[in-house]
Amino acid sequence: MTSKNQTLFIVAALFCTYFIWGSTYLAIRFGIESFPPFLMAGLRFTVAGLILYVVMRFLGAPNPTKQQWLGASAVGILLPALGNGTVCYVQQTVSSSVAALAIATAPIWMAIFSSIWGHRITRQEWLGIAIGLVGIVLLNLGGSLHGDVGSALLLIFAAASWSFGSVWGKRLAMPQGLMAAAAQMLVGGVVLMIVSAYANEQWPAYISPKSWGAMLFLVVLGSLVAYSAYQYLLKTVRPLVASSNTFVNPVVAFIVGIWLANEVVTTNEYIALAVILAGVILVLTATNEENHLKI
Repeated sequence: MTSKNQTLFIVAALFCTYFIWGSTYLAIRFGIESFPPFLMAGLRFTVAGLILYVVMRFLGAPNPTKQQWLGASAVGILLPALGNGTVCYVQQTVSSSVAALAIATAPIWMAIFSSIWGHRITRQEWLGIAIGLVGIVLLNLGGSLHGDVGSALLLIFAAASWSFGSVWGKRLAMPQGLMAAAAQMLVGGVVLMIVSAYANEQWPAYISPKSWGAMLFLVVLGSLVAYSAYQYLLKTVRPLVASSNTFVNPVVAFIVGIWLANEVVTTNEYIALAVILAGVILVLTATNEENHLKI
């Protein structure tokens, strides 16, 4: 692949993780209006993973080896199951825009985990991370999460799990190409279905058209398209660039939440959003001599 073509793929993948994933928070809210949270997340990733697995096998991709299945399983548990599954659970009591804003802690955790494995974080990146952390503090001091310690901790846990899996996955045996995303989603989906059964979640007596539409959106765009795009970014660019969607997702979540669900955003949350977005500019414009991305 030429440098120009790779840059186009990177930009397209970033677009998917920025704008599609930013909309999935509202889709999750619409989905759990009918579906229990773990059942919804489990169905989403199991169906998407199975579709992608069958397509990749049809196109000639080899079946993952035992070691590759183990690597994909670790990432599948940390990202789709613990990361996204926790967000779905918390969104029963927290708005989609606030959930997206809280998950913006992901690059902070990713920087910490990357440094454990030897990645040198530049001073500008650390400054961007620090500014993002200030935004999260503002959100918890006066926003919708004020006083809701349980939800705040669960969202931070989700961000940390997602970040650790993203960094660790680069060092694990993994299937080639999109088969990696298929295996990860399959494992994560099955784990979530087991959690759903353990939590005694029941198939809903009635599923609204809005919830069915949300499920379709989450399977096709949120999982098959955006999750695959994220896996491509993890293999291609710096970890903090790959996770920079967590800074932009709140903007998209704010817009679609207000527009389509009449969500109320407080002044403090707008301030937190502005502070966090200042951090992404620093992160994305930082340079690293060993791994510099030009886009």
